[in-house]
Amino acid sequence: MSELSLPILDLSQLDAGNDAAARFRADLRAATHDVGFFYLTGTGVTPLLEQRLHRAARDFFALPEADKLAIENVQSPHFRGYTRVGGERTQGKVDWREQIDIGPERAAITDPDAPDFARLIGPNLWPAAQPELREVVAEWHERLTAVARRLLRAWAQTLGAPEDYFDEHFGEPSTLIKIVRYPGSREPEPQQGVGAHKDSGVLTLLWVEPGKGGLQVERDGAWVDAPSVPGAFVVNIGELLEYATQGYLKATNHRVVSPRYPDDRISVPFFFNPALDRRLPLIELPAELAAEATGVTQDPDNPIHALYGENALKSRLRAHPDVAERHHSDLLAARAAASAR
Repeated sequence: MSELSLPILDLSQLDAGNDAAARFRADLRAATHDVGFFYLTGTGVTPLLEQRLHRAARDFFALPEADKLAIENVQSPHFRGYTRVGGERTQGKVDWREQIDIGPERAAITDPDAPDFARLIGPNLWPAAQPELREVVAEWHERLTAVARRLLRAWAQTLGAPEDYFDEHFGEPSTLIKIVRYPGSREPEPQQGVGAHKDSGVLTLLWVEPGKGGLQVERDGAWVDAPSVPGAFVVNIGELLEYATQGYLKATNHRVVSPRYPDDRISVPFFFNPALDRRLPLIELPAELAAEATGVTQDPDNPIHALYGENALKSRLRAHPDVAERHHSDLLAARAAASAR
């Protein structure tokens, strides 16, 4: 495309004086009210850290198949570890990508009376052949968590809420890092790297390999490209921020089209969400903003749950049916019985 289809915001403007910070917050509100996506620069994430993450991702996917399958996610009831190409689904259709999923490092919950979503809590699966992956991911997690917190404080202020609104209601954040490789496709028609969807949480920070495209965002009923921008993250909001603002901010459909063989593409989305046991309350918007809140988009096949753990569990069960069938057949049966009533 000749020009970018999404606005570019500079996070460092929050440190450039009151006027610059106010402009950043206004631009942030406008971008996520209009389309729900934007590019973010000025994050303080260094090119060196980006390069280290990129190298670690490439090294992981270059491991022998046996090393990757040793941590395959079907071994994890917590949906962690490696997913082979074709192992994840969006809207019931197979996504053409391989990845490793990494969440907060926690002990598994063994209490039989714990809520269903507690099954998402547990240890990660790390490749024994690549110990350095854990180190760079920990640094990436720390840096992006700080960026996400700054964004949420800016959103709270520009929506008329106290600056610590999200701090107060988030508890211990639920995070997920996906390190993804999209292999090239030889098919004549564009293939589904990831199918059209909205993210189920609050906030996503996406790093895309420099010079690569494939991400598309739905705007006014058409798909527009969102190629990588040097030094920038692609940021989008999820269903829970739309819910919290009753539709003033919009979660937006997006998808990834597979690259053409022999090219491939690395991307690393970072999902930042409330604690699993937290309900995200509605923000009391100022009158002029509330007048533009059009209500939450309703999808009877994909309801939005205010309790984040329910939203997250719903998403994981659908995306990884093999893990769900192997470890959570009781949940699947209970949900099927409930829907049949």
